Amino acid sequence: MYLIISLIILAVVTYIPRVIPLIINKQIESNYIKSVLYYMPYCVLGSMTFPAVFYSTENILFSIIGTIVGICLAYKGKNLIQVAMGSVIIIYIMNLIF
Repeated sequence: MYLIISLIILAVVTYIPRVIPLIINKQIESNYIKSVLYYMPYCVLGSMTFPAVFYSTENILFSIIGTIVGICLAYKGKNLIQVAMGSVIIIYIMNLIF
């Protein structure tokens, strides 16, 4: 019974985001709503990814330092590859040393 209820909830939650655009088929006038809908995928992706960053290594301190390095590189305007490689290299070096 638990499995059936879980599957029904899963189906409803999956179906709702697909139906909402069909219900709201007119042009959105509010700039606030437009900006919320524009940035929503980035927020969802960030909220799913960011917690996993801290548990990606055995030592959470290394993950925190790698995250700080990545944030600093991104703030300085480096591209995605440089940010990712900078974080990975710092964590790799720290794992070798400690």
